[in-house]
Amino acid sequence: MSASRLQIYNDALLLLGQRPIANLTVNEEGRRLLDQVWDGAGQGTGGVDACLEQGQWKFATRASKFEHDPDITPEFGHQYAFAKPIDWMETVAVCTDEYFLASFLNYGDENQFWLASVSPLYIKYVSNDADYGKNLSLWPVSFREFVVAYHASRIVHKVAPGMTAYIIGDPTKPEQRGILQSRLLTAKNRDAWAGATKLMAPGSWVKSRQRYGNGNWRDGGSRASLIG
Repeated sequence: MSASRLQIYNDALLLLGQRPIANLTVNEEGRRLLDQVWDGAGQGTGGVDACLEQGQWKFATRASKFEHDPDITPEFGHQYAFAKPIDWMETVAVCTDEYFLASFLNYGDENQFWLASVSPLYIKYVSNDADYGKNLSLWPVSFREFVVAYHASRIVHKVAPGMTAYIIGDPTKPEQRGILQSRLLTAKNRDAWAGATKLMAPGSWVKSRQRYGNGNWRDGGSRASLIG
């Protein structure tokens, strides 16, 4: 079953030992507080966006081709500027090819722009678009549970101060994680295992042993041995 805003609210309330609400219009303190967290009232960043910023979530990752902005010229350094899209949350990968095989590291990240001296760039990023990160039907269970814990953590001081250490953790005992941190780690670990397995790209030492163009080895050896 996919998540819904009402389910997120009720699970957060239940986590805090509070009774659930019937709908999103009831005049109850828990609902009003969770509205503020969800919408970002007084904090600038909505609750879901805050959670999306915490990882390179595969379900929320979007791939796009970016051309440089001809109206913007960096004062020094890189030659081109690329405007970040409005749904950008976190950069996942920057490449110079459409298949995302050639990782590109020589770029800058400044405010709302990426900077580079090549164009175009192919970029994967965490998106909060309604078809990506804000599409609750795409959320894995572990991410949904993290969102629940995040919303609970933002209102625990108001509705259940005695549960603060359980939800957020005890600053005097850093070895004891609160449920918020535990769920974030679980979500990240499960996300890391999701998707197809990829082989590590060959390093410079391996490439130096390889003949140009035909994929054979200069020394007739194999990649499984350092001797050849």
